[in-house]
Amino acid sequence: MAHIDLGVDETQVPGISGPMRYRPETAAPLNALAEALLRTPHPTLTQGERELIAAYVSGLNDCNFCCSSHSAFAAAWLPEGMELVRQVRTDLAAAPISAKLRALLNIAGAVQVSGRKVSTELIDAAKAEGATDLEIHDSVLIAAAFCMYNRYVDGLGTFAPDDPAAYEQAAKRIVEVGYVGF
Repeated sequence: MAHIDLGVDETQVPGISGPMRYRPETAAPLNALAEALLRTPHPTLTQGERELIAAYVSGLNDCNFCCSSHSAFAAAWLPEGMELVRQVRTDLAAAPISAKLRALLNIAGAVQVSGRKVSTELIDAAKAEGATDLEIHDSVLIAAAFCMYNRYVDGLGTFAPDDPAAYEQAAKRIVEVGYVGF
């Protein structure tokens, strides 16, 4: 049960959706930020890769709702699906992804700990693998934003379904209408 009365049945409106319905005036910019970071066209990072960064950081933050949601969203966009998401979350070093994406996820993991943990070495390693300044910028911002979203969801003690099907259904809606229309 959420720490405050969100005015919704949490089992029907789980995770971040409850607080967003509670405060629609803050929901609009939060959803717009997610839309900009994860769905709008990007010259090089796919929607699946950006969702994977969100899922990875949410997993590091132990935010069950956000990790499960964004894992399902990433799987919906990635041709390799949930298997790749699980591999990245379980063993980033051995996951079958590009060296560039691994370097960007390492930067995102550093952001999860503290922005000050993003070192020149991490940036140089990403650039050595072909990462652009835009990709580094967006990886840092996605990671930072998901630390905020994770703390919002968990700080209010929102409900996270146990059934993976709930997240798969949400993924279908996100793919179809995005965050702003959600």
